[in-house]
Amino acid sequence: MAKGVWVARPEQTLGPGWVSRGRPLDAQAMLEAALERAGQESFDDPSFVQPLQRLLASCNGESDLNTLGRSAVKFEVHRSLHNLLEFERSERAHPEVLARAIARPVFITGMPRSGSTFLHRLLVRDPTVAAPLSWRLVHPHPSSAGRWGESLNRARVQAQFYLMRLLAPELNTLHEVAAGEPEECTDITAQVFQSLRYDSVYRVPSYQKWLQRHGHVEAYRFHKRFLQHLDAQTPGRRWILKSPDHVFALDDIRAVYPDAHWVFIHRDPVAVLASVARLTEVLRRPFAYHVDLAEIGQQVCASWLDGAQRMMRAAAASSSILHLHYREVISDPQGAADRLFRHAGHAASGAAAQRMRKWLDNRSNRRHRPRRYSLTHFGLDPESLRAQFKPYTDTFGIELEWPANTRAARTARN
Repeated sequence: MAKGVWVARPEQTLGPGWVSRGRPLDAQAMLEAALERAGQESFDDPSFVQPLQRLLASCNGESDLNTLGRSAVKFEVHRSLHNLLEFERSERAHPEVLARAIARPVFITGMPRSGSTFLHRLLVRDPTVAAPLSWRLVHPHPSSAGRWGESLNRARVQAQFYLMRLLAPELNTLHEVAAGEPEECTDITAQVFQSLRYDSVYRVPSYQKWLQRHGHVEAYRFHKRFLQHLDAQTPGRRWILKSPDHVFALDDIRAVYPDAHWVFIHRDPVAVLASVARLTEVLRRPFAYHVDLAEIGQQVCASWLDGAQRMMRAAAASSSILHLHYREVISDPQGAADRLFRHAGHAASGAAAQRMRKWLDNRSNRRHRPRRYSLTHFGLDPESLRAQFKPYTDTFGIELEWPANTRAARTARN
């Protein structure tokens, strides 16, 4: 075991009713296996090693992973290490890739469940817009087998999504995933093991606290490096990026992308926190022996209360942020897209409007039954939440969706 690598012993307790089970995940063994497969002696940039050690220590000691959970973590780590080695190999052959400018990127963030995924997928109908597609997050490098290899990689990712839907059937109703659609940037920063994504899938409180102290500058430097590799393959497009978790790294993102344009999407937190908590439960349950619903509720509430305060501070400090609201994104998506493009100074292609209309027409033919999740299921009190988030909803003039009006309640029952 390498100096500085700490792993929990199998008998380590996690608090009342929690005991670490199974063989500990070994960072050193994973690093050595990745290097051996690649025929390399070392990584050119080992800055990711400490975050990996922190993550695995937390998984070993706090996540109560079952056999599938340990396998899932190992699979993710091996895949990320493979990509890191591929980046280094490519950069030795083509060092100019790191000089590519990712100019004036647009970052969409804000309250979760606010229509940001819907808007992001609408925007990428413009062929002059670039976004990280799900399958490209897994396979960011050109395939040596050409188009056939690219198609195979995309099909593999779609098969992985299908498997995840078998494990968690409710996932697609909470967050629809598809290999050919854009996905959140947390899957990029996860590849250097500095991502808020891990806290959604596994119970890793000590890792989460470490990440908050450590900050996100290194993660977003890698984020830019990742985009430079994608941009080299299809140049000349404007990058539009999306994740609610960007809220927690605003200053660090600005340090890496000083010319970024910002879009905040707002929605009533009381109407969405139960859905966020339910998504966390659905993601964690296949991989853990035990899932604590009240703990998830408190975690989600504390996290987004912090996120709301960060948005208020950012808005007070800058008038250059575009603020959109959930209702306008859903009721007039084309208008919201036009506002965003104007805000970013982006001249959409001639085909953009037609492609967007076609995509929206196809979306309107899909019947999605609204779902409502119980706050009390996660130990949350709606009246208390309303009071805690009142400064946020007042600051941005957010329409209150809870308690649901008669029409909304009737729609939910139909």
